Amino acid sequence: MLRRLFIRDFVIVDRLELEFEAGFGALTGETGAGKSILVDALALALGERADATTLRQGAERAEIAAEFDVAPGGELETWLRQNDFHGDFAADEVCLLRRVIDAGGRSRATINGSPATLTQLRQAGEFLADIHGQHAYHALLRADAQRQLLDGQIGATDLAVAVATKFRAWRGLREARERAEQDSTALIREKEMLDWQVQELRTLAFEPARWSEENQEHRRLAHAASLLEGATMALHLLDEGEATVSGQLDEVLTRLSSLTDYDAELKAPAELLDAARIQLSEATHALSRYRDRLELEPARLRELEARIEVVTAMARKHRVMPDELPEVLARMQARLDDLGSSADPAALAAKEKAVRAEYEKVAKKLSAKRREGAAELSAAVTEGMQQLAMAGGRLEIALTPIEDGAAHGLENVEFLVAANPGQPLRPLAKVASGGELSRIGLAIQVIASTAGVAPTLTFDEVDVGIGGGVAEIVGRMLRQLGRQRQVLCVTHLPQVAAQADWQWSIAKETRDDATLSRVTVLDRDGRVEEIARMLGGVKITDTTRRHAREMLDS
Repeated sequence: MLRRLFIRDFVIVDRLELEFEAGFGALTGETGAGKSILVDALALALGERADATTLRQGAERAEIAAEFDVAPGGELETWLRQNDFHGDFAADEVCLLRRVIDAGGRSRATINGSPATLTQLRQAGEFLADIHGQHAYHALLRADAQRQLLDGQIGATDLAVAVATKFRAWRGLREARERAEQDSTALIREKEMLDWQVQELRTLAFEPARWSEENQEHRRLAHAASLLEGATMALHLLDEGEATVSGQLDEVLTRLSSLTDYDAELKAPAELLDAARIQLSEATHALSRYRDRLELEPARLRELEARIEVVTAMARKHRVMPDELPEVLARMQARLDDLGSSADPAALAAKEKAVRAEYEKVAKKLSAKRREGAAELSAAVTEGMQQLAMAGGRLEIALTPIEDGAAHGLENVEFLVAANPGQPLRPLAKVASGGELSRIGLAIQVIASTAGVAPTLTFDEVDVGIGGGVAEIVGRMLRQLGRQRQVLCVTHLPQVAAQADWQWSIAKETRDDATLSRVTVLDRDGRVEEIARMLGGVKITDTTRRHAREMLDS
């Protein structure tokens, strides 16, 4: 269950730290006081999308943290361990969800102190709480919402996703097969052209590393005569001519060495010149070896020039640089592989048939679950309608077959309702009375919540459109639900609030020229005053207080 909720700088809340109790709790107060803000804050902690408009005016960031009890050995604890979110809270058996939204609308999330994505936050939230909004029954007017509710109720959501995936794969193959049948001649021509181009590029056997080596070798052979001439001239000047650098350097060293006995300062330059003589000798030997190895090789030069011409022409043909030719080959090969099946309608038809069979197998499994679940949910909601002053009313979930199936399965799901005895079943979207629609929607939500796994259920003004005795029945239903789960209900109805195990009053106040929301935990006397206000409006009399006490006592 939800243990604590911390809110800072969110809408009109500056700072709130709330501790929750088990059972059925009612959140009451004037319209606009901030009751639904608490629910919205909880929704953000559970992974709802956020934007900068949720920040309190002038604040740099909003922060929300929700602390839940974790049942030892439960699915949530297993999920936390698998995703490395067990953290330091393991000893306290607590799950702490935290969300921070900055002024730019960006948000950060953590689970038990470790960074988490919004998807992970939502996954954890599915184990912790369900939130039913004040207009949730309006969503039930949509066919997709009805189908999703049924699938969620029977635990078939993952199966429905698998059906949609198989359907898309089958339709993709069918479209490919139809295109192949219509364009087979063009596809065959394209395949033949690609075959020839791929073979041409493979024959070229272009490799970027080898291309670099060939260019270097070509430059060397193209300038071989100049290189040979330069090396010969250098050797002549250094060591092989009449007045060589080597001979002159030896002569200088001999002269300086004879003078060092007279002045020791000449020893240092003499040593430097001696080292230079050694390096000059090594350079001379290296040049000699280079000249001896260097060959003109005109045949090899012609071979390299022909290779470079072929590669350059191929690159021009494909309008790329030579180094990009391997990428061209890879793209052509990939397209050729695609055409290998695309240009063969028979092969595509066989694959299409196999995937269609896979789709039908999974879809039939989903249909079987839906048939069984639809009957159970119809009976449960019909029973709930009797309790909500709709005696004789009934709900039936119709499953209408679809020819060839669809992404959501082999049937359409539609909620049909008869609000009164003797009336024909009609689509829920065509129920005339708003009050009837809200009661049916409430019955569906309560039944769906009962079947869920979340230990905390939040109802945000789901009792809109009902009143009188029906409101009292709704309160009893929520109170009974509170025996099994923690139930939080935002309500304007005193009949509902009086049934709660505990009650908070939410009000607005002005501090430092700012409008802020304040939460008051009500004791017995406080509940009498609040319920009397809900009954009597602005002026509270002894009569309304007496009535409030009677409602609480009942």
